[in-house]
Amino acid sequence: MTPDSIRSLINRRRVDLQETAGYPIERLAEIIREVGFSCDCCTRCCTADFNGHVFLLDKDAAKIRTLEPAGLVPAPGYEFCDQHGMFYVSGYSLRTRPDGTCIFLLNDRCRIYADRPEICRVYPYMLHREPDDAGVLDWRQISGLDEHGTYHDKISDDESLTIARMTKEYELSFLSQEIAFLEFILEYFERQGLRHVKRVYDLRMRDFHKGHSIDVYVWNGHGLELNAVGKKVSGTGAG
Repeated sequence: MTPDSIRSLINRRRVDLQETAGYPIERLAEIIREVGFSCDCCTRCCTADFNGHVFLLDKDAAKIRTLEPAGLVPAPGYEFCDQHGMFYVSGYSLRTRPDGTCIFLLNDRCRIYADRPEICRVYPYMLHREPDDAGVLDWRQISGLDEHGTYHDKISDDESLTIARMTKEYELSFLSQEIAFLEFILEYFERQGLRHVKRVYDLRMRDFHKGHSIDVYVWNGHGLELNAVGKKVSGTGAG
């Protein structure tokens, strides 16, 4: 990924941010009422098998750090790898146990429910453009339809509007965090004489899957924090 391609990606994300900001709250609230989702405490959304990973906004990562620092791990799917083999990612995710369950899940209940991250509060609602099975790009508002919870329950107008606002605020924060990360990386790479190298990325990931540790810089909203993923322990930060 070249500086020009990073700039192009930043511009696309700015368009996404503008379009998301312009999405009518009332339309999302109507969809929420039509779906009528209700949580039945199946805890499927708290597992890696169902959701992959729980990406955290910067403010949520800071909160988790105060509750249980070991609950944070660099989010998978690192966006960049420089010529020296250092990885870069736009945020943290919640740690999972070897069986794939969230470390905060205890006896089928969230032990930090009152302090749970924003994504956990709005799930399964979403508001972003995503291609369907046919590759058609369109808005997606609900995740995992018919795969968890119950449906067609009564949701009041006021409640649906509250959920819609929270969902939209989360998506806007997510896009803003990604844009800030990309802008920082663009300037940081240029200042440090770094470049993204796909071959180095692939080689280092191959070593990682063989059991070697890798170093990952995680964006924290202000700068980069160095984390060792694998056999090492967390390290220092970079501005």
